[in-house]
Amino acid sequence: MPLLGLLPRRAWASLLSQLLRPPCASCTGAVRCQSQGEESLQVAEAVLTSQLKAHQEKPNFIIKTPKGTRDLSPQHMVVREKILDLVISCFKRHGAKGMDTPAFELKETLTEKYGEDSGLMYDLKDQGGELLSLRYDLTVPFARYLAMNKVKKMKRYHVGKVWRRESPTIVQGRYREFCQCDFDIAGQFDPMIPDAECLKIMCEILSGLQLGDFLIKVNDRRIVDGMFAVCGVPESKFRAICSSIDKLDKMAWKDVRHEMVVKKGLAPEVADRIGDYVQCHGGVSLVEQMFQDPRLSQNKQALEGLGDLKLLFEYLTLFGIADKISFDLSLARGLDYYTGVIYEAVLLQTPTQAGEEPLNVGSVAAGGRYDGLVGMFDPKGHKVPCVGLSIGVERIFYIVEQRMKTKGEKVRTTETQVFVATPQKNFLQERLKLIAELWDSGIKAEMLYKNNPKLLTQLHYCESTGIPLVVIIGEQELKEGVIKIRSVASREEVAIKRENFVAEIQKRLSES
Repeated sequence: MPLLGLLPRRAWASLLSQLLRPPCASCTGAVRCQSQGEESLQVAEAVLTSQLKAHQEKPNFIIKTPKGTRDLSPQHMVVREKILDLVISCFKRHGAKGMDTPAFELKETLTEKYGEDSGLMYDLKDQGGELLSLRYDLTVPFARYLAMNKVKKMKRYHVGKVWRRESPTIVQGRYREFCQCDFDIAGQFDPMIPDAECLKIMCEILSGLQLGDFLIKVNDRRIVDGMFAVCGVPESKFRAICSSIDKLDKMAWKDVRHEMVVKKGLAPEVADRIGDYVQCHGGVSLVEQMFQDPRLSQNKQALEGLGDLKLLFEYLTLFGIADKISFDLSLARGLDYYTGVIYEAVLLQTPTQAGEEPLNVGSVAAGGRYDGLVGMFDPKGHKVPCVGLSIGVERIFYIVEQRMKTKGEKVRTTETQVFVATPQKNFLQERLKLIAELWDSGIKAEMLYKNNPKLLTQLHYCESTGIPLVVIIGEQELKEGVIKIRSVASREEVAIKRENFVAEIQKRLSES
């Protein structure tokens, strides 16, 4: 390639502007003076050298998605939509209304709501005098919505993306941009009835997704705070220690203890007392046992939490899901806004089949009660009690995706029911008429965008994409006033009168 051929268009414009400068005042006609000619050539050479150097030094551009994000292929979207359809249908079955909020909020709306995790928010550059951040979850925007619109009672679901600037672990379904599916009940109701329904919803969804055995851990923030108090944790360290305890599902107790003592300045003997409690887990019998605990029974907050958990287990038994619930004193939920019952669903590890890798994705659903969050946005501090749950769609999607890959399952990416084909040339107009009739009748149909496609190509397309039926129009069919309907699976063909072909296809589709 010639040297000048490497120059971008902007460099050419700069070079030409130097070469085509008008002659100086001492020149006559179109003849340039020698000094100006030499000067122009020097300038042109300098421009050429600098532009070429910049062009050569430009690093190779790598096409990729940002760290912690992913594209979703058509195959991925089919699986995701099935999961979301099941989740949303469950939310609607329980009477929830859909809603949405902006992808970004005023930064002050989100700050001081997430404890140590506040540093994981994505801040945006100043836009017109407003400091903004991408939403970290769907709960805080919901609380802001309730306060702003003075809503005192609402049962809602919300599906949307959230953003967290944490180290992504793609192999465990953890991303910086991910989808959340939330269900919340806002309003003043009798104790533990809405909370029990949230746990019932979690069970219905996880059972419906057929992910295997699961367990829902429950605790109460008042029990956690009471435990800290009786163990000797200074109140100023409650939230910091709570954040450490919340890591017990990812770290061993000795590592969590080390963090509390060395990094957060907790006395070793206090940490050891906490260790005695956080290793306890069981059913309603453990709740009764904690009522008798010599230290915990002396704390008013803890007793209130234990009383609510006892009532909660009564309702869970009536719902038939008590065997899926475990009272676990190690559950802390690090978010600052929780005030009462908290819960988290985990999949129980099952022996892996041949070719399967063990899946360790952490919790797949979580939630709890947050009675004070709405009041933080209300000018007069009016509270609206709330309880809710969030389904970890990305982690569930990762599990389903891995299992399908192991089993070699194929995903059909379209829902096309009928393909319009022809074995002969010059039948585009007839195909367009047929496909319009199918579309107008609500039937999902396709055709090739060619004037004269080969019949074999059309039939191969149907087989490769899983289209079940083909309607064929050719010279003979046109002459006889019929349409051929072909089953792709059996390759059987029948001729149907032109005016009856839509009804026949609808009949076949309803029977399949």
